[in-house]
Amino acid sequence: MSAATPETRPLHVVLGSGPAGTTLARELARRGHAVRLVDRKGDGPAIEGVRRHAADVGTVDGARAAVAGAAVVYHCANVAYHLQVEVMPRIQEAVLAAVEESGARLVVLDTIYPYGPTGGAVMTEDTPWRATSRKGRMRATLDERYLAAHREGRARVVLGRSADFVGPGVLNSSLGGAVFPGALTGGEVMGAGDLDLPHSYTNIMDVAAGLATLGERPEGDGRVWHLPTAPAVSTREIHTMIEKRTGRPLNVVVLEEPRPFGPFDEVFMAELAEMFYQYTEPQIMDSSAFERTFGVTPTPIEETVDATVTWYEQWLSRR
Repeated sequence: MSAATPETRPLHVVLGSGPAGTTLARELARRGHAVRLVDRKGDGPAIEGVRRHAADVGTVDGARAAVAGAAVVYHCANVAYHLQVEVMPRIQEAVLAAVEESGARLVVLDTIYPYGPTGGAVMTEDTPWRATSRKGRMRATLDERYLAAHREGRARVVLGRSADFVGPGVLNSSLGGAVFPGALTGGEVMGAGDLDLPHSYTNIMDVAAGLATLGERPEGDGRVWHLPTAPAVSTREIHTMIEKRTGRPLNVVVLEEPRPFGPFDEVFMAELAEMFYQYTEPQIMDSSAFERTFGVTPTPIEETVDATVTWYEQWLSRR
């Protein structure tokens, strides 16, 4: 029997070419899958084993074209923070319609926003959804619709939730472009809220590995999973790890409330205000259910910090 070719292997389609979508596309290609990476322009650096495709998945026709021929679709598409409440429901409607029509399985990259403030309680997949913010309530509504589509047999859907991203390629995160460039150059480093509270950060590589695993393991369908996330430590402890790795002290500016800083402008920070509770109470996400079920463990946070510093060193050298 001849080996499968890219034309005969089941197609995995990734919607969205941000850090999560791009890292996932690379991971799927590494695992030997045929991969299509979709965004509005269809351009960008070549990725071995990945075909880029231009489509607007906010329209039914665009989503239909994007997922054509797919066995598995990964929804990693996102929009500017201040547009999420308006635009993300429209994208969901188009993507759900497309996979319902095509029969492809749908793996959705999700957030912990639906839980809302927890008072510091550890978040598991059984934590009640008590969002108080606009964006949290929006995400909860979308998730209910995804799970209803699965229950009703209209689509096969699974959701993978992540905490704040960190890792190579991650810029727009509380542990990203407002932290590592300053750490490496002696500039200011942002600290949000109470730096001594435990806070979960999910390595972008673990996001990709977790979503790829859900794409390969349909027995996980029909529910929410927490993607592999290292045990929470305080942001101050992470700052200490960065100092040891860079060999210089950090010049940390603590924001007790949102205000423009580094890559985060006034529009972004105004939208962050309703989510700032994440930095004034412990944010602890437990991914042990995923780890037990699928045998995938998170990257230790020390290794994540090391890899992220290395990436930012290279990124700064190219600027």
